[in-house]
This record gives sequence, structure tokens and C-alpha cells, in this order.
Amino acid sequence: MAVVLTIETTCDETAAALVTDEFVVLGSVVASQDKLHERYGGVVPEVASRVHFERILPVIDLVFFESGVNIFSIDAVAVANMPGLAGSLLVGLSAAKSLALALGKPLIAINHLQAHIYACKISSGVDPFPCLGLIISGGHTSIYYCADAINFELLGGTMDDAVGEAFDKVAAMLNLPYPGGPSIERAAVGGDVSAYNFPRSLLNESDRIGFSFSGLKTAVRYCLVGNGGSGNPAEVAAKLPNTEIANIAASFQEAAVDALVGKTLQAMTKSGVRTLCVGGGVAANGRFRKKIQEVTQKQNYNLFIAPPNLCTDNAIMGAIAIERYKRGLFESLDLNVSPGLIR
Repeated sequence: MAVVLTIETTCDETAAALVTDEFVVLGSVVASQDKLHERYGGVVPEVASRVHFERILPVIDLVFFESGVNIFSIDAVAVANMPGLAGSLLVGLSAAKSLALALGKPLIAINHLQAHIYACKISSGVDPFPCLGLIISGGHTSIYYCADAINFELLGGTMDDAVGEAFDKVAAMLNLPYPGGPSIERAAVGGDVSAYNFPRSLLNESDRIGFSFSGLKTAVRYCLVGNGGSGNPAEVAAKLPNTEIANIAASFQEAAVDALVGKTLQAMTKSGVRTLCVGGGVAANGRFRKKIQEVTQKQNYNLFIAPPNLCTDNAIMGAIAIERYKRGLFESLDLNVSPGLIR
């Protein structure tokens, strides 16, 4: 049985896990930075990298302590080196290289986006490939054709904001705490999803695979301050009753979910692929999960979504490294980070 240490520091979660080649999770630790970035309404890259630097070794030490695994008994060290925040990625990669060198173990590179889709295989125990992979998070909104676990072809992505970013920005307008996804979902409970007819961008362009959320975000702003208004939407929202905040949150969430689901179904139809895997933090949204399950069931598509704890950033999904381990796809110690989206 091979045991791999996996490390995740692509954004603001410092995480490590120990997984076997039979996909048994021996240990997992995630240290969140949500509270540190809450005051800014989003992730501050320099803050994130500094906190990773402080936490990475304690997190790795804790995963070995809690699992009871001897560090010298592992078979490889794996780390997410793409895509993500450059400073954050470098912290994880530096730690992984140091351990691989000190222990004399092979180094494995992980594509963070591929790992999000791979979480569907880990949680279901079913090999879903080939499939379409929808990745929806604070930094990514993309659809890929996934021939197998590590060979992806980008079919389309967002033209502007990622959907998770839109949730964060709208939450800030409504004076809801960061991160915006869970806050808006809570605020939307009891709200009227049809109170405001916010735009569902690109839904009328069925031959075009892609997303856009900038217009939706702007529509919420104008809902608060008026068309062309230059006021502070958060100040306006502070004077609104909770019922109105709920209506705006529910209407925004419904529009965002409709755009995600609608464009994904168009991509499924255009590609002819009948299996869909969904990953990323926004995939934990309850309204999205309900609607994507309903429409894929109606179309007789195969749907795989990881449980919420494997949708947000974690190191368990780094078990995708097993695929590269079995193929002998190891890296030299001059491996670098690739912060941008790899197409």
C-alpha cells in the first residue's frame, strides 16, 4: 500500500492529507483563513501567503500526529502548483520540495482544478471519466472536457467575474459577512426568488460555452442605488428590512444558479457527453445542488458532486496524485508554480 502526503495552498486554505493508493484517507487537516480576510471582504494575497508560511509546517506535523503515520514511511510528496495565488503556491511548493528532498521521496505535481473534479471520484467510488467537469469557485468558473483524471480540455469559462467572486461582492453590498456564498445562501432563506428579475447572461446564446457574472453583480448594485447611481450600496442596504435583504439575496442566488445550470446543460448538449462532475466551493450551495440534480435527472445525465466538505479547498482531493504516482509521473526539484489558468 502506497501512502502519499498531499499539500494544498493554492488560495487561503492551508491543508495537508495522507491518502493511500486505495483512496483511504489516513488523515486530513485544513486551516482556514476566512476570519483573517473577512474584514477585507475577500482574500488579500500577501496576507494569505504570510499565513501559509506560518501554518504550513504545523499543519503537516498535525496530519502525521493525528494519523499515527511515520513520516519516513510515506512513498511520495504531492503538492498543488497550479493554478492559484503565486505567493500561496510557492509556500506549499517549497515545503513539498524540502520534504521530498529530505526524505528521498518522489515529488508529484497537482493541478488544483483537476483535483476539484477528482473529488467526485473520491467521494463516489466510481470512475466518472470521460466526463464534462464544471468548476465553480471564487476564482474559477469553467467547463472542461475531461478525457481522464489528468487530461482536460477547456471548453469555456467566465468572460469576467468568477461566480464565487460575484457572491462575495454582492454579499458585501448587502452587509453580509465574508465568505459571500454561505452568507447569501443563509440570507436567501424565506426570500422571494422572483422579487427581482436579475439577468441570466448568455443563456440565449446556446452555441456559446461560457459564463458572465459582471452584469448580474452590477444589476444588484443598481437595484440598491438606482440606475447609474454612485452611492454606497452597503449604506442603502443597511436601511432595508431583513425581508427585503432576503428577497435581493434570493433573487441574486436564483439568477446565478440559473446561469450556471443553463449554460452547463447547453455544454452537455453541444458536447454529447452524458456525465457531469462538479467541483469547487460554489458547488456546496444548496440551491445549486438541488437544481442541477433536478435537470440532469430529467435529461438522464450522470451527475457527480462531491460532498460540501470536499467542494471547498482541501488536501483530500489531492489524492489525484495517486493517478500520477501509478504512472510514474514525477517532478524534478526545479518544479515551479503556474499561477494562471492553464488552458
